[in-house]
Amino acid sequence: MEKYDVIIIGAGMSGMAAAIRLAMFDKKVLLLEKHVISGGLNSYYKRARRDFDVGLHALTNYIEKGERRKPLSKLLKQLRIPYEDLKLSPQRHSKIIFPETTLRFTNDLNDFIEEIAEYFPSQVDGFNKLLEHINDFSETALDNEHILAKEVVRKYITNEELLEMIFCPLLIYGSAWENDMDFSQFVIMFKSIYMEGFSRPEGGVRTIINILLKKLEDLGQIVRFRSEVQRINTRDGKVVGLTLKSGEELLCDKIISSMGYPETLSVVEGMNPRTTPATGKMTFCESILVLDKKPRELNLDSTIIFYNDRPKYLYREPSELFDDKSAVICLPNNFGHDDFDEGWVRITNMANFKLWNELERPQYKEEKEKVFQSACQLTKKIMPAWNEEIVFKDIFSPTTIKKYTGHFGGTVYGSTDKTRDGSTEVEGLYICGTDQGFLGIVGSMLSGISMANLYGLMD
Repeated sequence: MEKYDVIIIGAGMSGMAAAIRLAMFDKKVLLLEKHVISGGLNSYYKRARRDFDVGLHALTNYIEKGERRKPLSKLLKQLRIPYEDLKLSPQRHSKIIFPETTLRFTNDLNDFIEEIAEYFPSQVDGFNKLLEHINDFSETALDNEHILAKEVVRKYITNEELLEMIFCPLLIYGSAWENDMDFSQFVIMFKSIYMEGFSRPEGGVRTIINILLKKLEDLGQIVRFRSEVQRINTRDGKVVGLTLKSGEELLCDKIISSMGYPETLSVVEGMNPRTTPATGKMTFCESILVLDKKPRELNLDSTIIFYNDRPKYLYREPSELFDDKSAVICLPNNFGHDDFDEGWVRITNMANFKLWNELERPQYKEEKEKVFQSACQLTKKIMPAWNEEIVFKDIFSPTTIKKYTGHFGGTVYGSTDKTRDGSTEVEGLYICGTDQGFLGIVGSMLSGISMANLYGLMD
């Protein structure tokens, strides 16, 4: 029976990056994907002759060509991908909207500092000291201890409204924890959003996926689709291979899994883990509205709006089906380059997986309609000139996420129990992706690269 050096579970961003990195050094690699397309949480589909992105609102960690020592430049170097291939278009500007204050930010941190100076003048010195602390902190060190970010940030920011506004985009775009996050993750997200910023590849997430698939093909690698893992096989506490749902058995010395930490351990043969990783609670509904006019024709030129209608930002699993008091509004037309023929609005709300999962089909459709109506109301609020004409709509819920990712609870940011060094209690079994602790598209790919380098290439 054929034996592989490494089998990688999941052809999302982290899995594909890990496979590319290993294949570059002639490792015998097999990349498995249970679905028929790659991308994982960041994928795409087609409806009514339109291409829909899943997951990708924006690519974080924006850089100009030639910038070095940044996460995106490191990623491109490690995978040998030319910067031009991404066809990046930077954001115009984004907003954080709270009941009393709106802050605007761009890919230039100085713009955000000016906004803070205007609306929170007493906090500027503290914010600059926070920046110094962030710049001195090694956020990617695998041995960092877990410290809650708000404890640290409150040493520098004493105004609670500003603190909540700073945290709002960072939490909704990257925290598995409710109402807070690990400080290392805070620094990663702060740098990626406020210090580097947002962009969008021309063509959306397909552009990135196609680059990775082409890279795999050039290295003689393929993705084996429709290959769901039923069991990870072990002997004496060490990985020896895995069994697919088809019954096929595959042999290997090492497995790198992007399934998620609890999801991976759940398929390990005879596994009685010393501690079971928690299932995260953060999941979402999203409404995608296709309009007959583009947002800028309707006097809205923001790229992303982080909306909160409460004095405090409640980032947590809502007690109801979805939270209609806060949302992320993504306007993909409003990047520097607009490659859409129609107007697009994507509205994302925090949601409760358990409540959605309990719904029968007729009730499920009714509740999705309520999500849609809420999205329309918010769109009208931020874009009063909109005539409420909708060309096409699509709505997905936490159960949709569970169906297509296999993540317990439909969670998007994984378990609150991260394995920062990727290790598990099974020798030869490693975690990459969200539950290794790097989030977003850039973070996921860096996670795959890091785990491949650490466990696949350093024999």
